[in-house]
Amino acid sequence: MSFFKKLFGGKEEVSKDGAIIAPLTGRFVPLEEVPDPVFAQKMMGDGFAIEPTEGTVVSPVEGEIVQFFPTKHAIGIKTASGVEVLIHVGLETVSMNGEGFEGHVQVGDKVKVGTKLISFDLALIAEKAKSTVTPIIMTNGDVLETFTKETVSEAVAGDTTLATFIVK
Repeated sequence: MSFFKKLFGGKEEVSKDGAIIAPLTGRFVPLEEVPDPVFAQKMMGDGFAIEPTEGTVVSPVEGEIVQFFPTKHAIGIKTASGVEVLIHVGLETVSMNGEGFEGHVQVGDKVKVGTKLISFDLALIAEKAKSTVTPIIMTNGDVLETFTKETVSEAVAGDTTLATFIVK
């Protein structure tokens, strides 16, 4: 960036490409194998899922929290380039009314890859919900020129790249 842009506040270039880093540690699950038709049939958007082995969700992207359900089971993040990522912890977990979930951020917070978003009781979800499988969805895929999923079997939160994208 030039000295004049810094001095006079020129518009900063927003990167058009990015990556989705694993928000949870666990087994990678193709979206088509998620035992819920809303996710498996990509009604909310394309993505993938993780069957977690530990109860922590971290941010998969740098961005801003734009949605955080009162029940703390789902959170939405928007990147500077406009990509919206939804993380939905478990399946049919909304009926738990927040039991076993703890939020660490609020709507409006800026987050970096690896920022802790949610803690949850994995055993409680396994007992009370349909599944612990956690979909990660690009809810506005229409802004993407490309969305390329990586071939992985295990994911490490804040470390494993699950997908790359280029914004139109």
